[in-house]
Amino acid sequence: MLARLGLHSPELRAWAMYDWANSAFLTTIIAGVFPIFFLSEAAATLDPAVAQSRFSWASTMAVAMVAVLSPLLGALADYKAAKKKFLALFLGIGVSSTAAMVFIHRGDWLLAATLFVLGNIGVIGSLVFYDSLLPHIARADEADRVSTAGYAIGYLGGGLLLALNLAWIVNPGAWGIPDASTAARLSFASVAFWWLLFSVPLFLKVPEPARRLEPDEQPGGNAVAIAFTRLRETLHDLRLFKQAFLLLVAFAVYNDGINTIIRMATSYGTLIGLQPTDLIPAILLVQFAGVPFAFLFGMLAGRIGAKRSILLALTVYTGISVLAYFMTTAVHFYLLAFLVATVQGGSQALSRSMFATMIPRHKSSEFFAFFGIFEKFTGVLGPAIFAFTVGSTGSGRLAILSMIGFFVVGGLLLARVDVAAGRSAARAAEEWVRPVA
Repeated sequence: MLARLGLHSPELRAWAMYDWANSAFLTTIIAGVFPIFFLSEAAATLDPAVAQSRFSWASTMAVAMVAVLSPLLGALADYKAAKKKFLALFLGIGVSSTAAMVFIHRGDWLLAATLFVLGNIGVIGSLVFYDSLLPHIARADEADRVSTAGYAIGYLGGGLLLALNLAWIVNPGAWGIPDASTAARLSFASVAFWWLLFSVPLFLKVPEPARRLEPDEQPGGNAVAIAFTRLRETLHDLRLFKQAFLLLVAFAVYNDGINTIIRMATSYGTLIGLQPTDLIPAILLVQFAGVPFAFLFGMLAGRIGAKRSILLALTVYTGISVLAYFMTTAVHFYLLAFLVATVQGGSQALSRSMFATMIPRHKSSEFFAFFGIFEKFTGVLGPAIFAFTVGSTGSGRLAILSMIGFFVVGGLLLARVDVAAGRSAARAAEEWVRPVA
């Protein structure tokens, strides 16, 4: 059973546990509690529009900083065989800044924004080096199951802590907490503790990949200069890995549609008249219902392949957009949330694993830095189209329907990806490297 789930060795289970660990930040800090706390407490002295703008800029700043730094740091980590060290560095930044959120009080919007930026830098940066370990611990024929297992465990871990945090905030007195504001700050501390505690297995059980250098590299060379050289060579030689690059472009398009639906779900529900009490349970529904379906997508990929499985998921997303157009009640919203849960984790996890098998392993951190950039920075067009459609037509229904274009175009690009050729190019590039003690 563990083999079928992709958790059949200690290092695979330890690797997957980091998804469990960092998902607490994604659910409580990014999605659930902190955005509301920032607007209602930390930025309560600001005009609501100004507060929302500053929060949005904080999110953008964090992503931009990681996008600028991560390719170079990825190349440096590959050359120095220091993936886990860089993961630990970003983990430390993320955990310490999240723990410090307990000191945010009413009106401390600058402190809150600064810690939010640092926390996002920590989690996004750590994921670059976490993902880059996947091709080193999982064979090509098991990478899909391992990746989906990580997503499934992440859904479960993030959902459990978010549910606990919401219980504190909704009824603080039952937990001996004086008020909801204090409960929110304690939830931030719980995220830091959770994230740090469940990261320990990865550092204990997952080995650092062996150091491998290219023919023109020397063990004692200037690491920063060599990192810049590696980065320049990769950008120049993308034609050698054109299938991996095509996958990145396809992923950027369809993932933009996926992330737009995730980000705009509560806004869309509000636009059509649903209450906040109807929307919060839907977030938890996606978290917990996503667990078995993420595992199932890993098994499905073993039968029909990762690419076909992702295309199936994109077909379901197209159907979700059509059904959302006709949605009128909270029951409909929950049904759509369930449909999202069936494909969200699988589509993103299989994109990660398919990419992992199509890149040279001695440059995995560098390539996953680009994967992270495409994942984060291409999440701009979808929300922009959504907002433009709502503004120009006054209809949230037409806006959600416009997301179909992302799934169709992304699916057509993905259909052109030759996975076998991409894997062959990656393995050919590895033949030129040499191990270094």
